[in-house]
Amino acid sequence: MSEAVATIHPLVNEEFTKFVDEEVLPLTTLERSKFWSDFSQLVDDLAPRNRELRKIRLHLQDQIDNWHRNNSGAKFDEKAYLSFLQTIGYILEEGEDFQIQTENVDDEIAKLAGPQLVVPLKNARFVLNAVNARWGSLYDALYGTDVIPTEGELNRGIEYNQKRGNKVIDYARRFLDEIAPLSRGSHHDVAVYRIYFQQLLAILKDGTCTGLKQPRKFVAFDGDREAPTTVLLKNNGLHVEIQIDRQAMVGSTDLAGINDILIEAAITTIVDCEDSIAAVDTEDKIEVYRNWLGLMQGNLVETFVKNDEIVTRKLNSDREYIAADGSSYRVAGRSLIFNRNVGHLMDIDIFRDRLGNPVPEGIIDGVMTALIGMIDLQKEGVSSNTKKGSIYIVKPKMHGPEEVKFTCELFYHIEDMLGLEKNTIKRGIMDEERRTTVNLKECIRQAQHRLVFINTGFLDRTGDEIHTSMEAGPFLPKQQIKQQRWIKAYEDHNVDIGLACGLPGKAQIGKGMWTMPDQMAQMLDIKIEHPRSGANTAWVPSPTAAVLHALHYHRVDVFEIQKKIRHRNRASLEDILTIPLMTHPEDLQPAQIRKELENNIQGILGYVVRWVEQGIGCSKVPDINNIGLMEDRATLRISAKHVANWLRHGICTEKQVIETMRRMAAVVDTQNIGTAEYVNMSGRFETSYGFKAAHDLIFRSQELPNGYTEPLLHQYRITVKKIASS
Repeated sequence: MSEAVATIHPLVNEEFTKFVDEEVLPLTTLERSKFWSDFSQLVDDLAPRNRELRKIRLHLQDQIDNWHRNNSGAKFDEKAYLSFLQTIGYILEEGEDFQIQTENVDDEIAKLAGPQLVVPLKNARFVLNAVNARWGSLYDALYGTDVIPTEGELNRGIEYNQKRGNKVIDYARRFLDEIAPLSRGSHHDVAVYRIYFQQLLAILKDGTCTGLKQPRKFVAFDGDREAPTTVLLKNNGLHVEIQIDRQAMVGSTDLAGINDILIEAAITTIVDCEDSIAAVDTEDKIEVYRNWLGLMQGNLVETFVKNDEIVTRKLNSDREYIAADGSSYRVAGRSLIFNRNVGHLMDIDIFRDRLGNPVPEGIIDGVMTALIGMIDLQKEGVSSNTKKGSIYIVKPKMHGPEEVKFTCELFYHIEDMLGLEKNTIKRGIMDEERRTTVNLKECIRQAQHRLVFINTGFLDRTGDEIHTSMEAGPFLPKQQIKQQRWIKAYEDHNVDIGLACGLPGKAQIGKGMWTMPDQMAQMLDIKIEHPRSGANTAWVPSPTAAVLHALHYHRVDVFEIQKKIRHRNRASLEDILTIPLMTHPEDLQPAQIRKELENNIQGILGYVVRWVEQGIGCSKVPDINNIGLMEDRATLRISAKHVANWLRHGICTEKQVIETMRRMAAVVDTQNIGTAEYVNMSGRFETSYGFKAAHDLIFRSQELPNGYTEPLLHQYRITVKKIASS
């Protein structure tokens, strides 16, 4: 431990101190002893308030539980319930209208609409893939997924299938006709593209010449004007790059020589310190912060073996073209990066306060994100993450305006500590806890000078709904919960409040994750509803999904949609507070109960065993029907709470749940045959920490604060790591 820290704060972890002193601080102008002194003071000032806010959560929950118990058996009185929530301060009075005042926001947030990736910051390879997914191949996305049917003569196979390839090319040409139509004819019939003065000229196969109906959609090219190798189009703010190469495999057989079409895809990426990672101790947190450091320096590199070859991956450079007028035209080659810090819940002993208590992890995340983010602000040239001098932090799982205010206070302290200008740290509010939903306008008011992002998240929001309303009665089966009026009201309310508070042009309004990465045809059919709802971004699970979801933003002008819906009637608070309970639980058939338990418990076990025993915070986990689902702690939270709710209200028994757990453990074991480092749960139920953690997440559910899974997961993961290192 450095002498400076030992004299100021003897309870900072030595490895953490070494990382900061040797790898981070030398890249800043900060003086070491003052940094640690200020950090210690910040912790002492803010940690008590952080803990007090947690107690308020629990106190409110106790009152809600008691209200439901005292009113059980009676017909649910919506007005009485609303009045009660207002009386206890759960729902606050709304203030007058206002518009957010956020300044210095990058265009990717303020002016563009497009997909958003979320990626675990603990995995450098995944991070690089995601940040580089600003651009992706439309041909690859179509050829490699079920958007093009995979049966019969269109099967992907091992070798290139020309018939399948032709379907891909046909789809891509139809897309070009849709977003950049020609004045005459179709892109299907183009034999040659040329640049004529400042226009794109298309010579059709019959020899006739034409151009674009909207010539301004041609913005740049590369190569010779008579034989360009690249043609760059722009529609709804997003770029499409036509690559022409008559010598390449696909281009050599294509009428116009088009070898591929690249799509500007993941406009922004959230690198995640929260739900998608398993970071439980100093070792894990340093790995996370070191990857963030690599991103902010621009030198993050990962080397790995793929198909028996050594592959080195690094951050993409920006893309350069010749503008239509002959000047230089540059487009970003990487996503704009947010950092999702952890919430207010967990403490971690990477740092202890003066009384020896572990410090709230969210405070450490905030300091380290901004400290390392400063390095990006100091960079000159075009390789920086931000062009506007901002650091972007998404803060999840906040409960109401008080907690939003506390986060703003934390950021003010950090800016003062690091010598940053006020409001350099921008923030996102995740509308995923009910107390935030019903007070969203006042939450935004607290962050009005920093706000750049709000979104909805069905899974965490549902998990919180079940926990908050646990005593109200038995919840509907999960699939039916999605069909109730509360969910549409919740989704609409988020957009309504965002528009009313002036987010367009300054901040993103986002929607949640598509969780089935292999079901891309279905995603193309369904997820277009997100931009149609007025959301200018939505989460996708992979770079491929980002390419395909980007097509939706070409087909929908989100900012025009926002103008049209801005003055609609606001979603009802009464609808939002409608609890999705069963009205006749006695009508549930044994087979329905069995199926619901199997679905929930198989998902819980499949995710938890990897989290606890292998430290995998997010992965594609096969469900009970062997459909791969992107699972993280949000999906776990809803499943665990749902089983706990049915136990609480006698829909199922403890014996049924345990029997189902043992059967589903065998299913999960079978699904993981051949998975490196996987150890079966079957036959070792008393010693499998993954199985035991899943058991406790269900049966100790109501002990967990607000139903969060982190405390138990961390406890079991730490135990497994200690055993492995002993």
